[in-house]
Amino acid sequence: MPVRDLLKPDSKIQIKATLRVFNGEDKLFGPGKLELLQFVQETGSISQAAKKMGLSYKKAWDMVNSLNQLCKSPIVQAQTGGVKGGKTVLTPEGLELMDAFRVLEKNFQQFLEEQMPLFLGR
Repeated sequence: MPVRDLLKPDSKIQIKATLRVFNGEDKLFGPGKLELLQFVQETGSISQAAKKMGLSYKKAWDMVNSLNQLCKSPIVQAQTGGVKGGKTVLTPEGLELMDAFRVLEKNFQQFLEEQMPLFLGR
C-alpha cells in the first residue's frame, strides 16, 4: 500500500533534513558555520557575528578556529591596523567554501523534493 493511502487527507507531508559536511569525525561545515561566516562578512567581527547569532564569543571563535584548522588555508583572518583598529575578513577560500556549500545545499533540497513522490507512492 502506498504511504499516501496511510495518511489523512489533509496531511501536509514534508521531507526536512539538515546538511552537514564532515572531515572524518570532525564537523567541517553546515548551516551554523555558514550563518556565522555570513555575519562575519557583514560585520567584520567574530564578536558581532556571535551576538547576532546569540552565541558566546568563545563558541563562535571555536567554530572559526575549527574551520581554519581543518582546511589547508585560513577561511577567516584577522586584519590589523586602521584608525578604528582591525577587522575580521573571509579569505577567498572562505568565500569559495560558502559558495560551494550553498550549491550543495540547493542540490540536496532538490534531491529531497524529487524523493517525495517516491516516498508517497506516486
